[in-house]
Amino acid sequence: MTIQTFDTTLRDGSQGEAVSFSVEDKILITQKLDELGIDYIEGGWPGSNPKDKEFFAKARELKLGHAKLTAFGSTRFAKNPVEEDRNVRELVEAGTPVVAIFGKTWDLHVHRALGISLEENLELISDTVAYLKKHGKEVVYDAEHFFDGYIHNREYALQTLAAAKSAGADVLCLCDTNGGTLTDHLAAIVTDVREKFEGTIGIHVHNDSDVAVANTLAAVKAGATHVQGCINGYGERCGNANLASVIANLELKLGHQTIGPDKLQKLTWTARYIAELANLQMPRGQAYVGQSAFAHKGGIHVSAVLKDSTTYEHISPELVGNRQRVLVSDQSGRSNVDYLLRDFPSLAPRLNNEARRALVDRVKEADHQGYDLEAADGTFELYIRQALYPGIQFFEVQGYEVMIVGGRAKSTRATATVSIGTRTGDQIETAHGHGPVHALDICLRKCLAALPGIAAVHLNDYKVRVLGHGTDSKVRVLVEWSDGVNSWCTVGVSEDVIEASWEALVTALQLELMRLLETENSADKVVAEFCWEA
Repeated sequence: MTIQTFDTTLRDGSQGEAVSFSVEDKILITQKLDELGIDYIEGGWPGSNPKDKEFFAKARELKLGHAKLTAFGSTRFAKNPVEEDRNVRELVEAGTPVVAIFGKTWDLHVHRALGISLEENLELISDTVAYLKKHGKEVVYDAEHFFDGYIHNREYALQTLAAAKSAGADVLCLCDTNGGTLTDHLAAIVTDVREKFEGTIGIHVHNDSDVAVANTLAAVKAGATHVQGCINGYGERCGNANLASVIANLELKLGHQTIGPDKLQKLTWTARYIAELANLQMPRGQAYVGQSAFAHKGGIHVSAVLKDSTTYEHISPELVGNRQRVLVSDQSGRSNVDYLLRDFPSLAPRLNNEARRALVDRVKEADHQGYDLEAADGTFELYIRQALYPGIQFFEVQGYEVMIVGGRAKSTRATATVSIGTRTGDQIETAHGHGPVHALDICLRKCLAALPGIAAVHLNDYKVRVLGHGTDSKVRVLVEWSDGVNSWCTVGVSEDVIEASWEALVTALQLELMRLLETENSADKVVAEFCWEA
């Protein structure tokens, strides 16, 4: 069965506490959701704020290939004839082919929030839907608080749906606005509605009871053919149903057609792209699209997955555009390291059993100290190369010193001094930088200027993560590097952020120099010219 997908990330999702999209963000997200194959994209409420009004004005220039852009609003105010209601006019003037309006379904809201009679509320619904249909709009009627309204006054809740339906609403969408309805009860109510109304029944649920996705799937089983939600589950309070999970479950577990198998492979990329624009860290354990959704750490698990991935994976990650990952940690076994070594085909065959055991032990100890080796591929590569060439050194750090001077009258300036030992003798350099890490970077490069490859390495990104809760907690610094051809990440851990940064910096340059042993014709030649064996 084909199930309509309705994304409200740009409207309901943006009401989440930490979510804020610019107009430009909303345009980009609209394009990506269209490419994903979403049927309806709710862009916002044009009558409520200047940002949404500007968005709809700019969105008129978009050439969407599949999705229908949708404007959102409410039924007319009780005091206004529908023709004179400014918010309703804004919905028409937004120029979208579809309008979603919400109306009061719970008699409590009619009396308390609107302060009108139940009959007057039915007129608001009927008048507004009819007016929008008169102006050629496809109308999605969102029955706000429908499940609460149904529980408290079933007859009236159904009357509100009948008012919208008789006025021409194309979709009757049942909303669990407070997110408090549990799955069995919700399914029974949807079944009742399905028996009484023909046409498209929709479902819009919030996640306050942590069952939004389950409720959406239950509604589909009960006869709903239109699902609403937000990518990554964004939304007010505890969020909306996570549309990414809903789509994957409908396609892969229940056999329904939503965006189709080809577009489904874009799901992970789209979810992460939207998280980046929202400037929110995506939960690693998010179903289907999270970084940890198909990640394996325990040695027994990894051993089984290497033989048959279905032993610990409920689907093939490629179906949703994700990938299998094996982590290295204090719980790692030989299988974990063997899996990661597949990314280093030129190095792995040369590691004997003793070297592999040493590598596993080193990985476990590093994880115990707080190193994130799954993200720091460069540090892991250095461990491999050091296992292949134990004792070889290109340089030895003898010490470093950083002084920071700042004040109100002048900008902060950092000065660093670094002393290292090389084959040709001790090198001591001093440099100024925009900050302590920048100054240390300049010093170290000056000390190693005679060694090949150093000048090509540059920093792309720098991230700091506090591992505890106090000012004496360890910090983990993750740095991304590039030499113009390859990129890699290195990690440093310490109670001092400068020391952790220094470790990540030294590791990156050590790795680039260790790679000389693979690019030159003879490792002995490199050792003779540039390094020594401890």
